[in-house]
Amino acid sequence: MPSLDRQDNVFVLDLGDGENRFHPDWVTAVSAALDEVEKAEGPRALVTAATGKFYSNGLDLDWLFAHADQYHDYVVSVHELFARMLSLPVVTVAALQGHTFAAGAMLSLAHDFRVMRSDRGYWCLPEADINIPFTPGMAALIQSRLAPQTAHEAMLTARRYGGTDAAATGIVDQAVGEDAVRSTAIEIAQAQVNKAGDTLGTIKTRMYAPALATLRDTTNPLG
Repeated sequence: MPSLDRQDNVFVLDLGDGENRFHPDWVTAVSAALDEVEKAEGPRALVTAATGKFYSNGLDLDWLFAHADQYHDYVVSVHELFARMLSLPVVTVAALQGHTFAAGAMLSLAHDFRVMRSDRGYWCLPEADINIPFTPGMAALIQSRLAPQTAHEAMLTARRYGGTDAAATGIVDQAVGEDAVRSTAIEIAQAQVNKAGDTLGTIKTRMYAPALATLRDTTNPLG
């Protein structure tokens, strides 16, 4: 399960050491960690990271197939997690040390900055290959954070981007060696800790107003 630590003014949220799929309990734990970061006072920023082969492998499809009657509420909760991260009133940095797929890739896009391992691991939106269309909220998030041609290619072709390619196309901000992923993310976050507060939250909320409105549409989240 996710765990929250603090290094000086930077909160570090470790998403876990497994596939870090979006099980409802995992989503609740991440949301609780964001609550703690948001209610803290003073200079602060947030880094999310993980331990092991995966940053996150996306939705928990096994749980979802076993609880099909809860599909609507589940999608609403995932959308709200994306919206919370996208509008969080602190600077956020995702440290992508491993595979970052599907909803995990979308969660990374909801951060302000991304650092990815350069030599191994892929960033991928596989929905076109697994026959699961993007929800309107997911599409809005992706298209608000990627250049149009990159979003087009990533969404339509399910391309797997290595760290170097992800940096070249603007999916991530930096691609670095394995040992430097988390420390680089913390350095980026530390440099922005004084930005935390209501003004930053307002800037983000207004910058991404259309995507946030679509993500927070609880009446028809599936389109």
